[in-house]
Amino acid sequence: MARQFTRIAVKIGSNVLTRRDGTLDVTRMSAITDQVAELYKDGTEVILISSGAVASGRSEIKTSGKLDSVDRRQLFSAVGQAKLINRYYELFREHGIPVGQVLTTKENFGSRRHYLNQRNCMSVMLDNGVIPIVNENDTISVTELMFTDNDELSGLIAAMMDVQALIILSNIDGIYDGPPSEAGSSVIREIEQGRDLSAYIQTSRSGFGRGGMLTKTTIARKVAREGITVIIANGKKDRILVDLLQHPGETIHTRFVPAEDITSSVKKWIAHSEGFAKGEIHLNASAAEVINSDKAVSILPVGVTRIEGVFEKDDIVRIMDDKGRRIGVGRVSYSSEQALMLIGKHGKKAIVHYDYLCLE
Repeated sequence: MARQFTRIAVKIGSNVLTRRDGTLDVTRMSAITDQVAELYKDGTEVILISSGAVASGRSEIKTSGKLDSVDRRQLFSAVGQAKLINRYYELFREHGIPVGQVLTTKENFGSRRHYLNQRNCMSVMLDNGVIPIVNENDTISVTELMFTDNDELSGLIAAMMDVQALIILSNIDGIYDGPPSEAGSSVIREIEQGRDLSAYIQTSRSGFGRGGMLTKTTIARKVAREGITVIIANGKKDRILVDLLQHPGETIHTRFVPAEDITSSVKKWIAHSEGFAKGEIHLNASAAEVINSDKAVSILPVGVTRIEGVFEKDDIVRIMDDKGRRIGVGRVSYSSEQALMLIGKHGKKAIVHYDYLCLE
């Protein structure tokens, strides 16, 4: 049987790997490892983005009542990450498959150089038959430096590594057309580009994870726009990963249909870098209209009305229309000091070239 995908990213959520008491569900972890091993041996490259470090550490440490939530998470993750990766190491070793740990932070995606260093590391691992197991480094990630949750991280990894599919394993079957607990609600099997889901998405968080279905949907939409298939499925179901790839028509899940045009590597990075923007470029009405048209156009100084923030050449900036609404992000060709001197001028090279511009 021909493989549907040759490289995938699999995000395993906290609610999949955690028992009701908050400790690590080793039985479920072992079952998922078996499935990944089966796909690996069938020729599919797999990158794992795995939660579970905090849950893993929680059962090892008895804390004093003096620790706040940040201290507790740092402590649990420091102990738990070692336990988690060791468990993965032992489980995959039973299948003769080597694994490697990749700990990252949000800041590592903020510069192109760090981004490429991470990509190169994981590419070398895959080229040598090693499965990368990725997680946020919770020991040094605090508040504003944290990912929303591992869903956000998985979207960045999927885009960075040019996977063909991102599979997000949660504790429900997918996106429902009503509250999952209510009779009559059913899973939306396929979501096309541009479909409005606001009536279906609950904003509440669930269980032990930091994010909810709203985060998953936002990330899924963004990744699908870049030409990558995104699937949300129930990681608690037996053989769900294998069935998704080998018998997709027989499994209940939500699939986000990918855009037909494949986004370039650098544009994928820019599209996920809005959180690292150092400033803003404001456009007049005419320039904003042209930028939002179907034409492939760059942002020229003549259409710029205002520059905000302090940035250097090649930094990420937000692109704002004449009403102050964000319409995109881009990599800027000038420093903020240089850009200020060019506002409204004709005949100058682009402040943001089309190749480095990503619209909302």
